[in-house]
Amino acid sequence: VLQKGLKENFADVQVSVVDCPDLTKEPFNFPAKGICGKPRIADVGGVPYLIPLVQKEKVYDLNRVAKDIELPGAFILGAGAASSKVLGINAEFIPIVQTKSEKKPAVNGSYIAQINPADKGCLLEKYSSKYTDCEFGLLANLYASEGQPGKVIEVKANGRTGELNFVTCLRQTLEKHYGEKPVGMGGTFIIQKGKAKIHIMPPEFSACPLNTDEDVNNWLKFFEMKAPLICQPVIVSRDPGFDLRVEHTHCFSHHGEGGHYHQDTSPDSVQYLGYFQPAELLFRIDRPQETHLVGRD
Repeated sequence: VLQKGLKENFADVQVSVVDCPDLTKEPFNFPAKGICGKPRIADVGGVPYLIPLVQKEKVYDLNRVAKDIELPGAFILGAGAASSKVLGINAEFIPIVQTKSEKKPAVNGSYIAQINPADKGCLLEKYSSKYTDCEFGLLANLYASEGQPGKVIEVKANGRTGELNFVTCLRQTLEKHYGEKPVGMGGTFIIQKGKAKIHIMPPEFSACPLNTDEDVNNWLKFFEMKAPLICQPVIVSRDPGFDLRVEHTHCFSHHGEGGHYHQDTSPDSVQYLGYFQPAELLFRIDRPQETHLVGRD
């Protein structure tokens, strides 16, 4: 299914089932070896807690989320917002956490991407270099598993010929094929070559309401960042009525760049390499009562 769909958007596509590479090794350096074992997706909070105006009291803990999704000790990857209660500012959160179990404490390999106060560029930091908690704020889209080795879907896609970004192409391909049946997927992919359009939220929340996508885009800070970028996507082919964010991807690097992935900006030279696992379960946590569709791309 993915092979066929990606061919419409990329020049060179290869999809196969392989053994998950050891994700504790370069370039991932994750705290778990794989993305297999009881795979599940959690959509926590939501964009309505950020815009039109922020609700700063919305703070969550990944160790608690792991219990809520009935997988204590889960290895969690994904995309979310940092806890402004912990940081004192607003920032992008790139969660990579082996949550705590009865036998072991949590291992937090997460990153935060914020606007550098010195030069207004990207400041990417290892979360554990400053903080000891596993908190995040407002919203997150998370892929969780036991972090085990096993069989995964490997996707190689080079040379973008269509308009869709890599993640949207994967999601729309699934939606087209499976229709009414929602299919969820998570994992990690590397933009191995090329550049990408990435945003970082400003350190201050907007004082005036952000009511349209245009308002949101004027508020966000956009950058062109260079490969290699290691990305954590969470995808659901269609929303079965839970007010989901159907795709959300954050990325980090070892050269100081990271944030929220939008699209590669070098279609001819771009190379994607991804490892994915379909999820068995979907959990919706703290769904906003009042909702809207602004700012979800």
